[in-house]
Amino acid sequence: GGPRSDVGRWGGNPWQPPTTPSPEPEPEPDRRSRRGGRSFWARCCGCCSCRNTEDDDWGPERHGDRGGRGSGSRNRRPDSRGSDSRRPGSRGSAVNAAGDGTIREGMLVVTGVDLLSSRSDQNRREHHTDEFEYDELILRRGQPFQMVLFLSRPYESSDHVTLELCIGNNPEVGKGTHVIIPVGKGGSGGWKAQVTKSSGQNLNLRVHTSPNAIIGKFQFTIRTRCEAGEFQLPFDPRNEIYILFNPWCPEDIVYVDHEDWRQEYVLNESGRIYYGTEAQIGERTWNYGQFDHGVLDACLYILDRRGMPYGGRGDPVSVSRVISAMVNSLDDNGVLIGNWSGDYSRGTNPSAWVGSVEILLSYLRTGNSVPFGQCWVFAGVTTTVLRCLGLATRTVTNFNSAHDTDTSLTMDIYFDENMKPLEHLNHDSVWNFHVWNDCWMKRPDLPSGFDGWQVVDATPQETSSGIFCCGPCSVQSIKNGLVYMKYDTPFIFAEVNSDKVYWQRQDDGSFKIVYVEEKAIGSLIITKAIGSNMREDITHTYKHPEGSEAERKAVETAAAHGSKPNVYATRDSAEDVAVQVEAQDAVMGQDLMVSVVLTNRGSSLRTVKLHLYLSVTFYTGVTGSVFKESKKEVVLAPGASERVTMPVAYKEYRVHLVDQGAMLLNISGHVKENGQVLAKQHTFRLRTPDLSLTLLGAAVVGQECEVQIVFKNPLPVTLTNVVFRLEGSGLQRPKILNVGDIGGNETVTLRQTFVPVRPGPRQLIASLDSPQLSQVHGVIQVDVAPASGGGAFSDIRGSGRSGETIPMASGGGA
Repeated sequence: GGPRSDVGRWGGNPWQPPTTPSPEPEPEPDRRSRRGGRSFWARCCGCCSCRNTEDDDWGPERHGDRGGRGSGSRNRRPDSRGSDSRRPGSRGSAVNAAGDGTIREGMLVVTGVDLLSSRSDQNRREHHTDEFEYDELILRRGQPFQMVLFLSRPYESSDHVTLELCIGNNPEVGKGTHVIIPVGKGGSGGWKAQVTKSSGQNLNLRVHTSPNAIIGKFQFTIRTRCEAGEFQLPFDPRNEIYILFNPWCPEDIVYVDHEDWRQEYVLNESGRIYYGTEAQIGERTWNYGQFDHGVLDACLYILDRRGMPYGGRGDPVSVSRVISAMVNSLDDNGVLIGNWSGDYSRGTNPSAWVGSVEILLSYLRTGNSVPFGQCWVFAGVTTTVLRCLGLATRTVTNFNSAHDTDTSLTMDIYFDENMKPLEHLNHDSVWNFHVWNDCWMKRPDLPSGFDGWQVVDATPQETSSGIFCCGPCSVQSIKNGLVYMKYDTPFIFAEVNSDKVYWQRQDDGSFKIVYVEEKAIGSLIITKAIGSNMREDITHTYKHPEGSEAERKAVETAAAHGSKPNVYATRDSAEDVAVQVEAQDAVMGQDLMVSVVLTNRGSSLRTVKLHLYLSVTFYTGVTGSVFKESKKEVVLAPGASERVTMPVAYKEYRVHLVDQGAMLLNISGHVKENGQVLAKQHTFRLRTPDLSLTLLGAAVVGQECEVQIVFKNPLPVTLTNVVFRLEGSGLQRPKILNVGDIGGNETVTLRQTFVPVRPGPRQLIASLDSPQLSQVHGVIQVDVAPASGGGAFSDIRGSGRSGETIPMASGGGA
C-alpha cells in the first residue's frame, strides 16, 4: 500500500496484533544500477565516462573487498588500500601531448604530480581530513593546499602552467563545474595558484580554492604552454580531488566559530542518541563513521541518485534539503525504508542498528534502499552524511513530539462518555520522542537573523512541496513562531509547541473539551553535550521561557497562521482535585505496578470516580487496544491524598508488547460534587538490559585485540534467531554475528577479535536483536595506541565477514 499503510506509524489506524505477518513491499530495484548496457557512471557523470569504460564497476562488491564503488574502478587501478599502489608522484604514468601526440624538443612535459594526499601529509592534516580512510586528496574549500609537479626540464618564467578541475557530465566555467587556474596569474572567484619553489625539474605550487566551490570529487589535469608547444597531463584516477564544505573557513557560509564545536559536530565519529520518555530517558551510542572508507563516496552517490545538479552542490541549504529527502526511501528510492509496523522479518529491526556505516555502504554497493529505519536511524544517518560533507551537525531528540495533521497547533484526543480513548478518531499523535538534526549554516536566502542552527528532518512524516523532506528550517524562526519562513516551519513549530486538548463525547453524540494540557508538547529537547557523554538541554534554543511574554507572542504569531484559531472557547473550569502518576521502574520480563495519586486541594469533601486504562503503544503514539482496566471510587477529605494502584503481571502484558516496550496509561475521572473532569495520559517504558563489553588486553593499531560480550536474557522465554551487531570507526567494520537461540533467563558470553586501524580514543558498539527482545545495546571506549613502527594507520580493509555464525559459551540459567 501507500506510505500510510504502516501500522504503528500513522494515527487513526489502531494497531491490532498481526494474525499473519504483513509482507513488506520489496524495495524497488533501481533499474539503472543493474549490469548490462552502459555503466551507471557513464550515464550519470561525463567525467567518469570519458575514461576507459569498457569495465562496468557497478556490479556487486566482491567478497572482502572494501574498496566500495565510486572511488574509481577496481579494474582501472589496484586497490587503493594496498601499501604499494600509490607511488609518490605516480611518475610512471603515460603522457601524451595535446594535438598530434608527439612531444617536441623543449616542450614543458609534466611527467608526474604529487598532491601530497596521504593521511600523514601536510595537506590532509591542515584540512582536518586526515582521519578519512582514503588515499586520495580530500580538501575543505576556501583553504590553500600544496602540490609538487615533476617536469621534463626546469621551469622557466616564460612557461605557462594552468591547473584544471572538472566535475559532472558537462563541465562549464559559468556553473563552477570547470575551474581553470592559471599559475601565478590570480584566478577567478577565489581560485588561484602560485609557485612557491622551483628547484631542478620540480615545481612546488600553493593552490587556493574558492570558499563557494562545489563539493564533490573533481578530476584534475595540468596544461602547459611554451614556444615549443602545448602539453596536457592525462586524467589519472589517483589524482582525483575531493572538495568538502569548510567550517574552519570564515568565508564559507558553513563557518563555525568555536573549535570545540567543530571537534564535536564535524570530527566526532560517534555520539549519543536519546530515546524513551521524558521521565525515563534512554540513551544509545551511535557509530556515525563519517571517515570510514566508502562513506564519502556513498554520500556523493546520494546526491547523484537524486539527480542534484552539480552547479547547486556548493549551497549547503540545497544540499541539506536533498539529504533530508534522500535518507528516506519514499518517492526517490533513497537510503532507508521506514517501517513502524513491528514486523521486520524482511529486513533489520531499526533498534538493531548500531551505526550508519553498514547502511550507507549497503546502499552504495547495491543501489537499493535498506530495510528498515525509524526516526533515530534516519537522524543518525543524516548526521553521518552531513558531517562527512563538512557541515557541523548534531542529533537532537524532542520528547512529547506532536504530529499535528491539520496544523491547528493542538493535539486533539477523543474519548467516549466513559473517557475510554476512541482510537479511530485520534489522527493526531504525540510521539514519545522524535529525533531529528540541527546543522549550522548562514541563510543567505532569508532575511537577516536566521543564521545558525537549522532543523533538517529525514523521517518521512508530511510532504514538503510534494516530496518527503523537511528543512532546513531556522531554529530562530521556530523560536519566534515565524511559520512563513522556509522551509517547513509550521510543521516543526507544532512538533514543539502544541497543547493537548481532551474531547469527551456527550450523550447527544457531540464532543466537548473537558481538559486542556498546556505545554505538554516539546517539553524537553536534548542533544549530546560537546566533549562529553552528558546530555545537553537545548530546549531554550527552540522556545522562549515558559510563560514569558516572548513565548506567548511566538505562539500567537504561529496560531494566526494555523487552521483553527480560538479552539478553547468551550472550556469549563473548577479544578480542585489533582492527579499525579508515580513513575515506577518497570523492567522487561517482570511484573509491574501502576500508581496514581489523587489530591484534594479544596476545602470540601470530594468523591472521585476514577478509571485507569492500560494499553501498549508504539513510540509514535499509535496505541493498541486496552488490555487492562481498573475502576475505583475514592472519597477524599479536604487536603487529603490517596494512592490508587493497579498491578500488571508479565503474563498479562507479554502477548501485547510492541517495539520498545512502551505502555500508555489513560487516566480519567469525574468529581461527583462539582463535575470536574480529570484527564491525563502517562507513557512509560519497560527497561531492557545492556550488553556488557570488556576489553581483553591492550589495543594497538594493526594488532589483533579481543573483546568479551556478556548478556543475560531477562525473559523467562527462549530468544530465537539472536543476532549481534558490532561496529566501531577505526576499530571494526560493521560485523553481523548469528548466535542462534538463548534460553530463558540464560547468561551467554561471546568473544570477538578485531584489528584497530586508527589510533586514539574510539567507541566499540554492540547490539542484540531477536523477535522476542530488541533495544539491547552496549558500548566500550577503546584507547588505541599507535603501531610500534610509528605508522599511524593500518591497512584499512580490516576484518569482519558479514553473517558468520558464532559458537557461544553459555553461563547456564539464573
